[in-house]
Amino acid sequence: MKTKSLGFIGGGRVTKIFLQAFANKHAEFKSISVYDTNSGVLVALKSQFPSITTIDSASLAAKQDILFIALHPPVIMETVEKIQNDVSLNTTVISLAPKITIEKIRAKLNLVKMIVRVIPNATSYINEGYNPVCFTKEFPDSDKQLLLKMLGLLGHTFEVTENKLEGYAIMSAMLPTYFWFQWKELAEIGQQIGLNENESKDSIHETLYASLNLMYKSGLTAQEVMDLIPVKPISEHESQIADIYKTKLIGLFEKIKPVP
Repeated sequence: MKTKSLGFIGGGRVTKIFLQAFANKHAEFKSISVYDTNSGVLVALKSQFPSITTIDSASLAAKQDILFIALHPPVIMETVEKIQNDVSLNTTVISLAPKITIEKIRAKLNLVKMIVRVIPNATSYINEGYNPVCFTKEFPDSDKQLLLKMLGLLGHTFEVTENKLEGYAIMSAMLPTYFWFQWKELAEIGQQIGLNENESKDSIHETLYASLNLMYKSGLTAQEVMDLIPVKPISEHESQIADIYKTKLIGLFEKIKPVP
């Protein structure tokens, strides 16, 4: 993909994740241009990634070979409308948000046939993402394979039907946030009960990794796995935690799923 130029509209967290993933793999592109309405965001991004070009126009970003729309759903459609005369027939447009469908984007970009949606993952920061991707039906296969190779720098990238993307947003993209704060708290508890910081973190990391394999790779049922440990210190709160998951996550899915 060295001959391709990249443009990002939006210089926030997800753009930072993509740029770091590319930097980790020493990926080379013709150029990388980033636009954001907040100049402070661009200054910080340029400081971390000196090779990028920060620009003051969404129009300039839209004129690159591959355009990433790294914005929240509420502002995507108005942004797409503003740049509709700047993209060309050969532009690949990649949306990184849930809710806004390919059909809606395409309705504003009549010339563009190569439209892609990706649900990005924070773990792409270390090239271990789990990123589902969906293409327009007309997307040329040769271009698709090249794009999948580029996105593969982020981690495991796989093609899905568009109606599954919001499900993956809940079960992959946002999933770490359901646990990170718990691991942080447990690591601090470990230090209070006699382990040093590294011992506490290593214990959590190694045990969680093995526990996931036990749950999903051992061939045991979920109940059989859970029965392997007789003492369950927080069992009295499990139903409450389960209710929180169901209420919050299904409610969030209802908010981000596309409206017909």
